[in-house]
Amino acid sequence: MGDEGVGVHVANRLENVKLPVAADIVDGGTGGFHLLEYFESYENIILVDATLDDHPNGTIRLIKPRFAKDFPPAMSTHDIGLKDMVSALQIMGKMPNIHLFVVSIESLQQQGIELTKEIEHIIPDLIKKITKLLLSIDAEEIEKDMLALAG
Repeated sequence: MGDEGVGVHVANRLENVKLPVAADIVDGGTGGFHLLEYFESYENIILVDATLDDHPNGTIRLIKPRFAKDFPPAMSTHDIGLKDMVSALQIMGKMPNIHLFVVSIESLQQQGIELTKEIEHIIPDLIKKITKLLLSIDAEEIEKDMLALAG
């Protein structure tokens, strides 16, 4: 799994973090259509995945893909299943807001489940970014609720 399993590592660590707002943490593992119920049930979904791209190793980017073609090249085995699922959600009119943190990795590791030192080093920053995003989403939801009450 190595660096390409950064999302699993982050999910496992988030289980032990006191988050500022209520959030369900799911290890998407190999993803695909078994995650459909989560995508249908929540208005906001935060994903973490590794990608081989032209960015330096350990670069964290937040993207908001709306269509299957918006996803970067992913290393995980759920790449095709996730894109297919997004297309299905669009057809059903149940597309959530997807917030995808992509982590640039240097290469696929053939053995082991541990992260490289470079990727291990960025995990605390990635968790801070996720926490900040959770607070932002929560604030938007509270504002919507207040507008609904005022209207």
